[in-house]
Amino acid sequence: MRWRFDPVATTWALGLFVLLVLLATVGAGLGWIRSFAGDVVAVVWVHCLLASVVWMRAPMRPLLALAVGLAVEAAQYVSQQTGWQVASPMLRIVLGSTPDWLDVVAYVIGFVLACVMERRVAVKPAA
Repeated sequence: MRWRFDPVATTWALGLFVLLVLLATVGAGLGWIRSFAGDVVAVVWVHCLLASVVWMRAPMRPLLALAVGLAVEAAQYVSQQTGWQVASPMLRIVLGSTPDWLDVVAYVIGFVLACVMERRVAVKPAA
């Protein structure tokens, strides 16, 4: 792992962030389509955030992005089982509050898309 700054990955991360915000606000009435697409995009977004600041051997960044999504899903499951609830309504929207296997499917699709991005861009470490 090496620290670096990648302006292309940063641009992608910013664009995907805007898409996530639009899905959460304008797309709020789209139901499961919004949440499923949001989960797919969230994994790709985390991948782009990582790609903007670190270089790792493939497929470490996509795997790390998938691990973040799965950790969020696991936290949702544990909080549901224990009755714990996130106090902030905004954070509940961002992190979600209900575990669902479709979320895991969406995370895996996002992981595959992130792997495709890794392969297509073929990012090399900064010298």
